[in-house]
Amino acid sequence: MAGVRTQDNGDGDPRRAIELLWGVSAPPRRGPKPKLTTADVVRAAVALADADDIEAVTMRRVADHLGVSPMSLYTYVPGRAELLDLMIDHAHGELPAPEPGLGWRAALTAIAENQWALFHRHPWLLQVTTSRSALGPHTFTKYEHELRAVEGIGLDDVEMDAVIALVTGLVRTTARSSLDNARLVRASGMTDAQWWERAAPVLAGIPAADAAHYPLSSRVGQAAGEAHNAAENPGHAFRFGLARVLDGIEALVSQRQQ
Repeated sequence: MAGVRTQDNGDGDPRRAIELLWGVSAPPRRGPKPKLTTADVVRAAVALADADDIEAVTMRRVADHLGVSPMSLYTYVPGRAELLDLMIDHAHGELPAPEPGLGWRAALTAIAENQWALFHRHPWLLQVTTSRSALGPHTFTKYEHELRAVEGIGLDDVEMDAVIALVTGLVRTTARSSLDNARLVRASGMTDAQWWERAAPVLAGIPAADAAHYPLSSRVGQAAGEAHNAAENPGHAFRFGLARVLDGIEALVSQRQQ
């Protein structure tokens, strides 16, 4: 997101992260029963990230949230990088499977809409890199549902993966714009309409910025601004773009069937 440093969660111990994600652990040690579970730690970290952003998720902050010492958290997770992996997989567990019987186009639409909503519930997901994220069961299930939507429609395996990357990439990009816009409104205290009310008279007084010099920009910008009541509408861009992406996939599939 704009103004926020991306958090790299690929620098931890992948073996330990995968063991935690899949519930593979060493035999329990003798002694008193642990006060917490790894799931408790993950839920606390997600709550902190939702309330603030990913920068709020430190071992100390999570420990304070749970009322324990920071060192005690290392009983449950070996470090922050592994905790981020667990948080991502936890969030992916919120994604439902598309309803049975949907065609591929409706299924991909449902998948995209659910991911759009997920990013708006958990904006911090856009602040973490995921290319090296340790793949947990919920992340595998997410990918399985995505692939199942396009299984058997005429694409080869590499194309199936590329189609999913195209759709989910569109969701990420437009959701990032949506969340950036919302954060800008909160930070400035002005809606887009209010900002343009202040900016428009200034531009109108600059001869070099009039419609005669920029006829297309003036015409199209005015039409879009009136339609959206804003300089841009990420929700419209998301759904318009998704429809065009699906049109392209449909054209490819139809071509294969000829």
